[in-house]
Amino acid sequence: MKIIKSKSEYKKALSRLDQIFDAKSKSKEGEEAELLILLIEDYESRNYLIESPDPIEAIKIRMEEMELKQKDLIDEIGTKSIVSEILNKKRRLTVGMIRNLSQKLKITSEVLIQDYNLNVK
Repeated sequence: MKIIKSKSEYKKALSRLDQIFDAKSKSKEGEEAELLILLIEDYESRNYLIESPDPIEAIKIRMEEMELKQKDLIDEIGTKSIVSEILNKKRRLTVGMIRNLSQKLKITSEVLIQDYNLNVK
């Protein structure tokens, strides 16, 4: 085994892992699977960067997951109209809003602090 450096090596590693994935952990194939997982994760971290989600989209997704309505964010953001403006990207999140939303929605502040485009006409 060696460090994965190309897409073809990556595909071969994925294919092999698929074959031995259910092997017992202390077996030869189980140890091979553990090593392949590390090599695959290393390749993916170098070649497939995951960007942070848009903060407003992250809020909307979490609201859906938690079955929240816009009115449920009034305490964290302000008035009903401000909540609407934030969710429609007419207004930016403030530091206070980010703190409150991070706590209520369990979204890291690193996601909420990301820049996003306003829908200004």
